[in-house]
Amino acid sequence: MSVKKLDGQLFKTLVLNGAENLRQNYQYVDSLNVFPVPDGDTGTNMKMTIESGVNEISLLDDVNIFEVSKKLSRAMLMGARGNSGVILSQLFRGLSKGLEGFVSVNSVGLAKAFASGVTQAYKAVKEPVEGTILTVAREASEKMNLIANSRMTIDEFFDEYIKEAKESLNRTPDLLPVLKDAGVVDSGGAGYIKILEGMQKALNGEILSSDFSGAIHLANPTFEEANDAVDRYCTEFVLQLNEQKTNLQEFTEKQIVDLIMPLGNSIVVVKENDTIKAHIHTTKPGEVLSLSQQFGEFTKVKVENMRIQHNQLTNIEHVTQGVCPCGEVHAPKPTKPEKRSKYAIVTVASGEGLVNIFREMGADYIVSGGQTMNPSTEDFINGFDTLNAENIIVFPNNKNIILAAKQAAKIYEESKVWIVETKTIAQGFSALTMLELNGEPEDILSEMNEVIENVISAQVTYSIRDTEIEGINVHKDDFIGIVDGKIVTSNKKRIDTVKNLFKAKDLSEKDIVTIIYGKDVLLKEVNEIQKYIEKNYSNLEVEIIKGDQEVYSYIFSIE
Repeated sequence: MSVKKLDGQLFKTLVLNGAENLRQNYQYVDSLNVFPVPDGDTGTNMKMTIESGVNEISLLDDVNIFEVSKKLSRAMLMGARGNSGVILSQLFRGLSKGLEGFVSVNSVGLAKAFASGVTQAYKAVKEPVEGTILTVAREASEKMNLIANSRMTIDEFFDEYIKEAKESLNRTPDLLPVLKDAGVVDSGGAGYIKILEGMQKALNGEILSSDFSGAIHLANPTFEEANDAVDRYCTEFVLQLNEQKTNLQEFTEKQIVDLIMPLGNSIVVVKENDTIKAHIHTTKPGEVLSLSQQFGEFTKVKVENMRIQHNQLTNIEHVTQGVCPCGEVHAPKPTKPEKRSKYAIVTVASGEGLVNIFREMGADYIVSGGQTMNPSTEDFINGFDTLNAENIIVFPNNKNIILAAKQAAKIYEESKVWIVETKTIAQGFSALTMLELNGEPEDILSEMNEVIENVISAQVTYSIRDTEIEGINVHKDDFIGIVDGKIVTSNKKRIDTVKNLFKAKDLSEKDIVTIIYGKDVLLKEVNEIQKYIEKNYSNLEVEIIKGDQEVYSYIFSIE
């Protein structure tokens, strides 16, 4: 294909193909993260961000490139997760601004639009760091603004743009020593290039799967239709594929769909590595399960009668989560307080224990998320909408969530939103223990920042790969200790990791250590740690909280 101008429909095709290419490669992008921890990672955040945009524009038939890009950028803005997702959304937001007034653009116009995206993204980051996705986008854009001309086709534009982006990506370890030490390139830049390569493939006639959500979907009836339908049992299952029964590499969602399609409707099937997640409305759940079991073993099964469920939930808001279109979770609709208060508190947490603790400490709304899944901009705004306050104070409790919280604060207009830049759960916990809602917001934030500066944050988790970071040899499945954002120890035994973690900092001037232990920890081990601290750090008073958090066995707040 040789294209002289890019209009809205072709732009949509390129973006959809770019999103699909990232979806097929996001785990590779995740693997480039410097820290070998099982967090919600760069590729995952970028994938979910651009898929938010794809869901908005996939059915558009507008030929106006500005109108398509505007809808795309708005949806990505709301769906942005993590720092990489927010920056990606800002790149497309600036791109849209650069396309304003155009129905279609040539290579010169496209180069200017990409430059607008870079400007917007740099403005969104308080302290831009070179050697990241920002650098890759900027250097590729600068190159194209030098060489683009009216004779250059859109195909040639992408050839040159991607070539420079890849060269820039390869230079990122020279700009960020931590990348060189870990032997990787910047993951955000790599994710951005995967999107660009997907766009280029579309120009070359290689259209990837149109299934951008990663699942096979068949039409879903409305709740009213389901109430009268014959296929009234909502059946869901998670199936661990058995490699002796099926070829894992060649197995596709379609093989399950073809089997169960005659038995019902509202089918959703997702394959993730060696796991199948499926949903169907059927009158024969037993037969669906029996047919599917030939491929492996069930790890989860749920069957619900939608007619009974609907009758019981007449006055409850229908909430859709995950793959279930008839309601994985049903929750009472939050009632916005009639009386407007001066302050409301929003914090981010996951784990039943942590959520309860933050509520007891005065949080008015808990945004679900943290280490394993970064909440989106929209998640924050939905939380703000349940409150009625002049000022909303937000504690993100994760450095990778701060940008999304700030983006939500800029968008939300009904209240003034203030962000306390807590980078860890430990900082958020300590700040909330000292929070007094007296005085003006600026004074409160100043006090909170003083508290945060005095907190030592430490965590214990496990490694997902071998690596070496700042002289620390880390092996897959080791327990690793992180203090103030740096890996300080790696051991086979968790208790040894905890002991070494405490040796990494001078704690002689500290008074209190709060131990927040996770789901995978037995109280016997917690007691052993408490005795160790009391014996070796007599100046520290020990407090213990059952956090029930995933991924991080221990979170320590030392102040």
